Amino acid sequence: MKMLKAVVLILAIALASPHFTIAQQAPFSRGVNLTGWFQSGSARQIQFSRYSRIDFENIKSLGCDVIRLPINLHFMTNGQPDYRIDPLFFEFLDQAVNWAEELNLWLILDNHTFDPAANTDPDIGQVLEKVWLQMAQHYEDRSQYILYEVLNEPHGISDALWNTIQLGVINKIRSVDTRHTIVVGPAGWNSYNNLANLPRYTDPNLLYTFHFYDPFLFTHQGATWVDPSMAPLAGVPFPYRADSMPALPASLSTTWVGDNYRSYPADGTVQKVKQLIDIAVRFKAERNVPVFCGEFGVYIPNSHNNHRVYWYEVVRKYLEEKQIAWTSWDYHGGFGLFKAGSNGLFQHDLNVPLLQSMGLNIPDQTDYKQVPDSTGSVIYADWPGNQLFESSYNSGTIDYYSTDSPNNGKYCLKWTGATQYNSIGLDYVPDRDFSELVKNNFALDMMVRGDTPGLSFQIRFMDSKTPEATDYPWRMGITINDQQIPCDRKWHHLYIPLSQLAELGGWYNNIWQNPQGKFDWKAVDRIEFVAENGPLGTSRFWFDNIQITDQDTAQIFDTSVFNGQTGVPIAAELPTIQAWPNPSVDLINIEISDNQSVNCIISDSQGRVVYTGNLFRRAGLDVSGWADGYYFIRIPGYGVKRFCKKKF
Repeated sequence: MKMLKAVVLILAIALASPHFTIAQQAPFSRGVNLTGWFQSGSARQIQFSRYSRIDFENIKSLGCDVIRLPINLHFMTNGQPDYRIDPLFFEFLDQAVNWAEELNLWLILDNHTFDPAANTDPDIGQVLEKVWLQMAQHYEDRSQYILYEVLNEPHGISDALWNTIQLGVINKIRSVDTRHTIVVGPAGWNSYNNLANLPRYTDPNLLYTFHFYDPFLFTHQGATWVDPSMAPLAGVPFPYRADSMPALPASLSTTWVGDNYRSYPADGTVQKVKQLIDIAVRFKAERNVPVFCGEFGVYIPNSHNNHRVYWYEVVRKYLEEKQIAWTSWDYHGGFGLFKAGSNGLFQHDLNVPLLQSMGLNIPDQTDYKQVPDSTGSVIYADWPGNQLFESSYNSGTIDYYSTDSPNNGKYCLKWTGATQYNSIGLDYVPDRDFSELVKNNFALDMMVRGDTPGLSFQIRFMDSKTPEATDYPWRMGITINDQQIPCDRKWHHLYIPLSQLAELGGWYNNIWQNPQGKFDWKAVDRIEFVAENGPLGTSRFWFDNIQITDQDTAQIFDTSVFNGQTGVPIAAELPTIQAWPNPSVDLINIEISDNQSVNCIISDSQGRVVYTGNLFRRAGLDVSGWADGYYFIRIPGYGVKRFCKKKF
């Protein structure tokens, strides 16, 4: 009896360890890849407002307990030779880490510096060790919910060389961080076929990953990034049915795609899918190590939804039957959880049959109804506004977080190096109805600074093209030149009533149409800043506090002539706003750093004003009746403060 009690006690102690499970399982069960967020060309191009804590909450509400976060990690650095990580990147990523920890969500920091068209550099170990040492130093004291994934889908490199490189990265991380789980994967695109080629790493705190996209002919029909492009292929069924197979496009017949097409009767079966997953299952059992499927999915555009749904059900159920955790590719995007062609709104556009096939919870869904904007909105205030997504056409540099003496807050938007017709573009998702704003004399309000006399740029709104062949994406805008603002390296205030903008015509399929009075303010698709009349070259423009408002109250706080030095923030010299508790339930306390009366404006995430009033030093505001979500406190001269209202 004493021996039995001792065994029970030892087992209880072991189970309490955060990295111990009897069957060597991953610490999580199911989740998604949150793509398109940290996969930018630099930290300066991250659209941080694309996702928020609410999105993490939404993902958890589906029944997920993990998010895999793809990051272009090498692009978040200053490059060769040091690869020093930009502090701005850590500023953003720390917030995502905070949200995950607050919600008890596992977060995989996936180094997704990955080009499918380029083989993995045999010397990549030098870069990997430098960036992961910094990541480990930064996150060594964070909770167990944070995992490190060495590199997504190494390919075109031998197993032996990749295994040596990966071991070097493991050792470099462990030199400073012995706590956090490291996700390791094989060469060959993280293929299950290459798992067996991994060495028997001695580190006990590793999680082994593989990806699953078989049969490839089905999961990637329509994919343009493979060689040759599979764009001509559509309608491949799963499972295989001879009477449902589309014709093989002639352009693909003599390629590997044609070979896959001809072998599809054998490959496109449930039995074959399970046989391939069993390769990973055997590796898991033979090595007695935890294994998880980091990616699986079916490309949406050219696949039938009912076949796609069935494939997910087969794969998901078999992974779970074999006790393999998973993160599907992806949340939004071409493989995502939302209906094809939708706005991707959580309350309106989730692909319910797909969620059912994945065993996820089904949130209530309602039809989306567009209503006219009535309160204006923020386009840029330290970062792009909510529901505004990057859509720039630009060969120069766009820095959304420049510290070149912003007029308001911490950052301003800097643009340089653009060739003629390059643009800064921000896409409204969903489209917006500005018709009431035009009627009520709302204006486009912003701060602008230029450094080269004689330059100009065009500001324009674009409406959405209808299916009618004669319709165009029409433009409504204005050209800004020396007559409106002198490019004298000083901030200037622009206040342009929407009603005073002029229709500029339209361009579609390389055909130009002169203005026809057809611009539709009820269907605004995006806003653009365009080098319409010539290139910028080495000249620069800066923009700050861009908004649509009916209050012509913006002030120039930085009256100096910019001296050309970069990286000199003035935020510390400006008055500040504090707001607590954050998140808030019933009461939000707002405090400014000066002893003066100021006008306080609070808007929701859609730009709707929910409160205006005077504030002297400090005030408490009852928010118990407000809807859950993010709110923005705006005080001219003090910048913007964001807080979250939610029920606990």
